[in-house]
Amino acid sequence: MAENKSNENWEPKIVAFCCNWCTYTGADLAGISRIQYPPNVRVIRVPCSGRVNPFYVVKALQEGVDGVLVSGCHPGECHYITGNLSARRKFAMLKNFLTYIGIDPDRTMFSWVSASEGEKFAQVVRGVTERVKALGPANKLVKKV
Repeated sequence: MAENKSNENWEPKIVAFCCNWCTYTGADLAGISRIQYPPNVRVIRVPCSGRVNPFYVVKALQEGVDGVLVSGCHPGECHYITGNLSARRKFAMLKNFLTYIGIDPDRTMFSWVSASEGEKFAQVVRGVTERVKALGPANKLVKKV
């Protein structure tokens, strides 16, 4: 019972790898527009979602992050032509790998957010936060110090 009480106040730590051209700009628009979303997310700007190595996600989970979001341009709108399609393929394989090693694949999410979709970015962050919060703190794969 005491563990459940501590989980009530627990807030997840989430890392978001965001494409420089679309999602990061959408996140910036959300901030400029003062659109409210949970402060649980730490944004890491990457040139393209296709440049996110799946081991970055695994490493983040290993370092104690409770959830990871990878977000890029909508299909057909990638500034690097097919980078976001490459990211989608990598991400599908990563989810299978996480399942294989015993990590709940729902701790990782993928989304498309364009530069003009600040409200959508906020909705995605809210959804990711709720989903990860429902899973509880990550305890598998986390390094013990």
